[in-house]
Amino acid sequence: MTLYGQLQEREKSGQLIRVGVIGAGQMGAGMVAQIATIPGMAVVGISDLRKENARKAADSYNESAKVKEDILISDDFKEVIHSSEVEVIVDATGSTEVGAKIAFETLLARKHLVLLNAEVDITIGPLMHQLFTATNLVYTGSDGDEPAATTELFEFAKSMGMEVLVAGKGKNNKLRPEANPDTVGKEAEERGMSAHMLASFADGTKTMAEMNLLSNAIGFLPDTVGMHGISADLEGTVKNLRTKEEGGVLDNYGVVEYVDGIAPGVFVIVKAQNEDVRVELDYMMKKVDDHHILYRPYHLASLETPLTVAKAVLNKDHAIVPLGTPVADTAAVTKKDIKAGEKIDGIGGYCVRGVIEKHEDLKANGHIPIGLIAGNVTAKRDIPKGTFLTEDDVELDTSTTVWKLRQLQDQMIG
Repeated sequence: MTLYGQLQEREKSGQLIRVGVIGAGQMGAGMVAQIATIPGMAVVGISDLRKENARKAADSYNESAKVKEDILISDDFKEVIHSSEVEVIVDATGSTEVGAKIAFETLLARKHLVLLNAEVDITIGPLMHQLFTATNLVYTGSDGDEPAATTELFEFAKSMGMEVLVAGKGKNNKLRPEANPDTVGKEAEERGMSAHMLASFADGTKTMAEMNLLSNAIGFLPDTVGMHGISADLEGTVKNLRTKEEGGVLDNYGVVEYVDGIAPGVFVIVKAQNEDVRVELDYMMKKVDDHHILYRPYHLASLETPLTVAKAVLNKDHAIVPLGTPVADTAAVTKKDIKAGEKIDGIGGYCVRGVIEKHEDLKANGHIPIGLIAGNVTAKRDIPKGTFLTEDDVELDTSTTVWKLRQLQDQMIG
């Protein structure tokens, strides 16, 4: 039976999937509004540090829903997670420290977890996935986010026996490595979004994290530190994402990549497994080539998250999960000169941005995952702009939950 058919059955039986949402910002609120008209599903709890945001999201839900819900509103996420009315949690916070606490608390509550939080997933996802799986629970990233949308294309191609050469996404914003909440403040206000969130998009951290998440899910590596980030249309993407020997920019195939010029889409570049299939691809795609691009020209972000919620509860299935040992990491790199003793803020802030690299290189170089720049982190010495941070440079906050879980992951998984 299709997912839609299963949801309709839930609706008819009155056994609705009961969702708790943590984080009622742009993504969380949009998802709550979407669930209001989905059969077989209901939002029964919303938590946000700003309680008025949770209240506003709840009111919006009940304005559209056929059946009004008495939604639990709280500024304490534990209250929603441990509510007997809630059976599945969605983390829409985007914070690594809060996300780590949510993941651990949801595990203790023995409930499924759906993440709209790539930042925490790339930091401790391999560990949390194993722990949730061991307790017969689902831990998963979200449909609609670019990593899952790309994974869907990847698995589509692999299921047809094709060779996938490159997988990636279009970047929605021009790369501005020094962007901070002040430099993007006016733009963020005009777009009705958090300045910290927009800064993380503009400085490239979000793109690096998303391709890191994809890397960990399909086993593809970044071809170079930070990826190539070419500018191209669809035809140029296929032309340029070839090996150097073939006239492109790549050293290897089996890589993740981002492209300026094809946003908001996601893609995989494939090679037919034999000549007959290549002829068919040429005919169907109206393009004679040895490589073809499978392209989805949109991703609906949080609006697709309810599909993942349904998969988790109805089928114990996922959208995107880590394979095991991390394949890539997103390292913290300074985006300004920092003075000894200065407090260093995290993702979307003033001090650091994320740059993807191979997990083995991060470990060998002692680089710090950007997800661990949380809590009270201070500079031990003057640090020049453009430095990949190590523990020689900074004092990490070892009291944070995300630091403790990352330590456990490193010990258990590598």
